[in-house]
Amino acid sequence: MESEENRGAAVQINSQDAEQNMVMGILAYILFFIPLLAARDSKFAMYHANQGLLLFLTALIVNVVGTIIPIIGWFVILPLGNLFVLILIVMGIVNAARKEAKPLPLIGKYEIIK
Repeated sequence: MESEENRGAAVQINSQDAEQNMVMGILAYILFFIPLLAARDSKFAMYHANQGLLLFLTALIVNVVGTIIPIIGWFVILPLGNLFVLILIVMGIVNAARKEAKPLPLIGKYEIIK
């Protein structure tokens, strides 16, 4: 189990790896599968690809739930949920551009891609 001190902490990434794969890290938040195909050996690119996949799944869930639930879903869940996802995308792109591997709030602690 993850300790409280490690939750939300940045992952240790080789600075040379981050320098070489910064563009892949940024692209991971637009199309998460690009780093999976182009930079499979980069720990930095895979970290951001995982964050991008988590964001994609979050957006999918927000939009499905917001569409199914009438009125509240259409006027509350969809706009606020999509705004939340957009904010997380910007945060992820900024982290990748700064060559950091910081987890995104609320969803960043999960690991799908290893």
